[in-house]
Amino acid sequence: MRKKKFCVVLGIYAIALSATTDATGNGRYQAGGPPGQIALTHGNVIDVRSGEILPDVTVLLSGGVISEVGADNVPPGYQEISLGGAYLLPGLLDAHTHLDSRSEAKRALESGVTTVRSASVGSYKDVVLRELVREGYIEGPDVLAAGVFITPELGDSVLADPALGEFIDGVNTPEDLRELVRINLSHGVDFIKTRGTERAGLPDTDPRKQTYTEEQLRVIVEAAAARDVPIEAHAHGDEGGRAAVLAGVRSIEHGTYLSDETLELMKERGTFLVPTYSTVVDLVEPGGDYDDPVLMVRGMHMLSRVAQTIRRAHDIGVKVVTGADTSYGPMSVTRISHEIAAFVELGMSPLEAIQSATLVAAELFRIESRTGAVEPGLEADLIVVQGNPLEDIVALQDVVVVISNGRVAMNRLPFAIEQ
Repeated sequence: MRKKKFCVVLGIYAIALSATTDATGNGRYQAGGPPGQIALTHGNVIDVRSGEILPDVTVLLSGGVISEVGADNVPPGYQEISLGGAYLLPGLLDAHTHLDSRSEAKRALESGVTTVRSASVGSYKDVVLRELVREGYIEGPDVLAAGVFITPELGDSVLADPALGEFIDGVNTPEDLRELVRINLSHGVDFIKTRGTERAGLPDTDPRKQTYTEEQLRVIVEAAAARDVPIEAHAHGDEGGRAAVLAGVRSIEHGTYLSDETLELMKERGTFLVPTYSTVVDLVEPGGDYDDPVLMVRGMHMLSRVAQTIRRAHDIGVKVVTGADTSYGPMSVTRISHEIAAFVELGMSPLEAIQSATLVAAELFRIESRTGAVEPGLEADLIVVQGNPLEDIVALQDVVVVISNGRVAMNRLPFAIEQ
């Protein structure tokens, strides 16, 4: 065996990585094995467009994509995995994550999440994770990277790139905003994240307080639009949220205190809402990502408000998408399956809630032609659960098989299905 190296160039620096190949130079290590030919047999396939269940179906996967749904037999050379009557549906999408390590990516994947959109990290680790997963070096969901958060005070994010040193005193002028967008774009980000309001997860800030104005946000939107990169905007309060919508962002993150007027504007403009309800639940419960008495008291008030926002957004027709707002760290207790279950409790049908984590999320990401359903030609991003989530949405919380880009990342069926 011999070694070869490749480089992922990120802005002004490069990261060298080693991979093992065979004597022909082929066969780069692939996490979970190379995307070969797999036949999933005896599965109940959930059509997330219609809610129809296709019983006892064989699904063929080849080269990382779904090649056939409803095959008559298993072709020679295919690895067969019998689902034993379990339910097959597309992998879940998380529109608001902060994962930036291999262990966090693995935890996300094993929870049934096969695609994530970064909500910014302190460096460009999300860009690197995207490339490592794409090349098959590590296990993890596909990543849409956002790079460094465009916010008035970068804090230690200036350590992500020496070019960020010029923002040590803040990012507020149109020139500063354009330049930070440019630096993010130079690192190859898929989205850019900015803010309309302060955070909820810090005890000394008020999440309703507006930060950037509509004019400042429009500078960011227009600078990124030159490279066709959309914007996700953190906004709890109505004034900051409305400014972000008017500026042309693609999604509002959180939206706790949005008014009906702003929600109507979002419906009109096609702006998505990623409410991250489950992380507000985390604020009011001990443990998890947050454990602070001030935040617990705040969360008790916020929880009812964000629940009201989700109900009203759904009634108005705003497209609502799942986001866990976690890094999937070792203490995290928040998962996309919890967000889906919460959406059902708040008035969505089980099918609508599942669509918020599949079809609608894929539309937000602008990758609906690649993933989000169990259909021929789409990426083989699939999960298996034992119960029917259209009847009991909690069934999504016990994923027994995860397939990402045609690679089996987790298979617990021999232990989970009764013989």
